Amino acid sequence: MDGDLLVSHAHTAAIMRGATGYLKIDLTALGRNYRKLLSMLAPVRAGAVVKADAYGLGAERVAKTLYGQGCRHFFVAQFVEAVRLRPALAQDAQIFVLNGLQPGSEIACAEMGVVPVLNSLAQWRQWSAAAGALKRCLPAVLQFDTGMSRLGFPPEERAELAAALRDGGNVEILFIMSHLASADEGDGKQNGEQLAEMAGIAEEFPGLDISFANSGGVFLGGAYHGVLARPGIALYGGAPNAGEKNPMEPVVSLNVAVVQTRTVPSGTKVSYGGAYVAQREMRLATIAAGYADGLPRSLGDRGAVFYRGVRLPIVGRVSMDSITIDISVLPENTLTLGSLVEVLGPHQTLEDIARDADTISYEILTGLGDRYHRQYR
Repeated sequence: MDGDLLVSHAHTAAIMRGATGYLKIDLTALGRNYRKLLSMLAPVRAGAVVKADAYGLGAERVAKTLYGQGCRHFFVAQFVEAVRLRPALAQDAQIFVLNGLQPGSEIACAEMGVVPVLNSLAQWRQWSAAAGALKRCLPAVLQFDTGMSRLGFPPEERAELAAALRDGGNVEILFIMSHLASADEGDGKQNGEQLAEMAGIAEEFPGLDISFANSGGVFLGGAYHGVLARPGIALYGGAPNAGEKNPMEPVVSLNVAVVQTRTVPSGTKVSYGGAYVAQREMRLATIAAGYADGLPRSLGDRGAVFYRGVRLPIVGRVSMDSITIDISVLPENTLTLGSLVEVLGPHQTLEDIARDADTISYEILTGLGDRYHRQYR
């Protein structure tokens, strides 16, 4: 047994040494980001959105770190995520399923002590029926659509829901919530419209606490906070407000290894389709990551990586497992097999890559693949 363990450790160490990409996740910075948001919200509580495997960074490690910072409210999107996360957290931690439940999972959800966010009368009836079958009161959260047209009780269902609550029953409502569609646009008109709609809902359902603010909503001020905020991207170092300086601390860095270098003459076609043609003699390097690793194909001829602060443009199309970069600006032999270039780090943020890929930081962060060696600090 000890011999097997020794072989396993040696094998793991060899993989680490030979990794083609290193994704570093700074849990200390994550904790500081949580505390920063908490200080802005006080005395309001702050939960944490850890859906999509904590935005790709590892829900178990992230949730345990945030639990250690005092977080007790964790939000996932799907019930299967709650199933995976529940054993990692103490029983005083509450896990909420934002999308609610699909038919057939209600009893399992109740037995695990997971709380569904109910978004419709159909989900309400199913959860109430589960409570009846178990002969006990079950907790739930009610989500209302305040203008996003995605999830939540629509206006036409509110009267029937209110009547059901007045009649009593076997469902305990912990709080009501909605989701801001334009919170990253601080002066966006839709924010005020949704706030007004939420105020009207609070009057229709008196006596219930409110959860309203997402990451951007934290920065909109106290009117948006409710009693429990639900930050997501800001925890992981993403900018909560578009077009403004990011107040959050970076959590993720990514370095990728060089596979090969070469010098090509003018007129050489580069990558798929020959879409890029060298206009001069160039020195190129191919790095070991591509769109299968979360670096979008749209970065071709637009994005870049860095080496010691020097920008190295991507040339040609991004491949599934590799990207070609122009290293002509570097002294010859600076990069060789195994050299690491910065994809995410002090010279390039999530927002920088997202801008070059014509997407958002959420998509970049959640897409970072599992072929990178992950290093937790």
